[in-house]
Amino acid sequence: MSGAIRILVADDHPIVRDGLVAVLNTQPDFAVVGEAGSGAETVRQVAALAPDVLLLDLAMPDGDGVETLLRLREQHLTARVIVFTAFDTDERILAAIRAGAQGYLLKGIPREDIFGAIRTVSAGGSLLTPVVASRLLRHVSAEGTASATLTLRESETLRLLGRGLQNKEIAVRLGVRERTVKFHVAALMRKLGAGNRTEVVTRATQAGLLTLAPNEAPRP
Repeated sequence: MSGAIRILVADDHPIVRDGLVAVLNTQPDFAVVGEAGSGAETVRQVAALAPDVLLLDLAMPDGDGVETLLRLREQHLTARVIVFTAFDTDERILAAIRAGAQGYLLKGIPREDIFGAIRTVSAGGSLLTPVVASRLLRHVSAEGTASATLTLRESETLRLLGRGLQNKEIAVRLGVRERTVKFHVAALMRKLGAGNRTEVVTRATQAGLLTLAPNEAPRP
């Protein structure tokens, strides 16, 4: 299907891959373009196939999920990555987010949640399931965050980040240039001690600078 979201599935268990591929192929706007069973193979497939979204397991041979994320970043490969794994430890979650994952889902969630995450991440947003978000919130240190002072524009930008808007959309809402939004996002990252947009929302929520709706997870 023309315009479909191109997906690469990476998991070292063939049965899991087969199941995921079968489920994903039920959606008319999805196109599974490849599969990988190791970290090294995943990097090669991303480079060769240029998928829009990579669904990545953390426990794989020849480079685990976090190492794979770092390799992708080093090679400037731009696939949007959703970690899809059974690992729910705080350290694993934090490592994956810091390495560049745009989403983190735990195996066993409803298929509709997987579909929604792929669409959200493909559109430029990020998504953490509530369980993952709560673990990340607990783990991330709030040192220096509570005293952070934001300007009015930074606060407005933060609120729209929390709703999942991209820089271009935020610029339209605020009536400013996209370059100005990038400046505000950079300032938020610096003030909140965050390594990426997802951490900005997470730390701001933890510090009481941002309130998300009950059914929302941090998403930049």
